[in-house]
Amino acid sequence: MIYFVIIGVFSLIGSLVSGRLKSKFKHYSQMQTSHSGAEVAKNMLDYWGIHDVKIVQGQGTLTDHYNPLTKTVSLSPDVYNGRHVSAAAVAAHECGHAVQHAEAYSMLTLRSKLVPVVNISGRVQQFLFMAAMVGFGASFGGPYIMMILCATFGLTALFSLVTLPVEFDASRRALVWLDESGTTIGTNYDGAKDALWWAAMTYVTQALASLTVFLYFLLQFLGQD
Repeated sequence: MIYFVIIGVFSLIGSLVSGRLKSKFKHYSQMQTSHSGAEVAKNMLDYWGIHDVKIVQGQGTLTDHYNPLTKTVSLSPDVYNGRHVSAAAVAAHECGHAVQHAEAYSMLTLRSKLVPVVNISGRVQQFLFMAAMVGFGASFGGPYIMMILCATFGLTALFSLVTLPVEFDASRRALVWLDESGTTIGTNYDGAKDALWWAAMTYVTQALASLTVFLYFLLQFLGQD
């Protein structure tokens, strides 16, 4: 029951933060800039001398990301084509990840190495968690199942925590470039900073949720007779 309360609370917090983020992005999309998101991305990569990263238009909304395996910055249609503060902020943030990759930023490297481990851990976690919920764990290898659950949730929490400096650093790099290049100035710069701050809060919420769930299962494991 406590587990579901934790999930419920953080789901609510996550929804509120996500809603606030969408509201901010909508507001700052009304503040115009002279460059589209795609142009901002190209200019920032050119500034850092990065010429082997592709900039492509993706699909959906707020689906923007950088793929270090393919060296591709994928921007959602509104960001790719948009000439507004939100588009500039997001495009610069994703290019911040590309700069991290080019400079072999240690936390990005660590997060990339954790991805396959966390994917496998997630599948194991789902299977064992369902087994524990239906009582299977209590009758067969309960302590071992709980120990494995702690390990898998621990990996999830670790990944979420490692993600935080990666995202904050990418936003820092983006804001420095947006300011120094004059791409966003005055209220436009303040808007970009605010938008990226709310984007970062979604990762903070996820990290807190993952850490809380891990601590809950850890205490359950340590409390077993």
